[in-house]
Amino acid sequence: METYESVVLVKQEVFVFKLPPKANARAHRAADWNLQEPQWTGRMRLVAKGNECAIKLEDKLSGDLFAKCPIDSYPGNAIESVSDSSRYFVLRIQDDNGRAAFIGLGFGDRSDSFDLNVALQDHFKWLKKEKEAERAPPLPEQDFSFKEGETIKINMRITKDGSEGSSKAKARPAGAGGVLLPPPPGGLRIPPPSPQHTPMSVTPTNTAAQSSDWGDYNSASGDNAQTNPPAAGAPATNSNWVQF
Repeated sequence: METYESVVLVKQEVFVFKLPPKANARAHRAADWNLQEPQWTGRMRLVAKGNECAIKLEDKLSGDLFAKCPIDSYPGNAIESVSDSSRYFVLRIQDDNGRAAFIGLGFGDRSDSFDLNVALQDHFKWLKKEKEAERAPPLPEQDFSFKEGETIKINMRITKDGSEGSSKAKARPAGAGGVLLPPPPGGLRIPPPSPQHTPMSVTPTNTAAQSSDWGDYNSASGDNAQTNPPAAGAPATNSNWVQF
């Protein structure tokens, strides 16, 4: 099957520096480079094709290839970090004829160099898992087909309307949202009211008692009516009223 090239990471602006000769075996330092005057400025693309991975430095406008850095492992000799900064790397570029050279690569922002580190780590972790999966023993094949003489039995009951059903199971109405709700628990019993909350009973009033309570007043009004009869021509008054 044909393998396609996929783009893992793109950074629109990177800087290339010429490396000075190393005086000793110590690690590269970006402070020894001429950081104010980069040799080239362009775009970086990290691409992957199958198990192969490479950094391509290309022109921003035309897309022409400036240099290519094949990466077979990370960390490794193809790309190394400098000792004094996290934004600069040393790349081992290689042409189609196999000739190799070392250049300095720099980013304007630390987040760009962080993205490159993460992308390379994720790619090689994925390659490691793929190799482990290839080396793992295959799972034994399972045969789920019926053996000779094996049968299955299905109990089905056809109702009068032609639908399938069971003599024991009955359709239950669905609750809200089409979900069958469980039956409610035992009925809630309301306890009887306590004695202190018993409603007051209304007793009929005794009209005879009321009249006895006002007996003196009634007798006074009757006596007054008998003692002071109305004058001639005056309107008649009720004998039950007391005049003041």
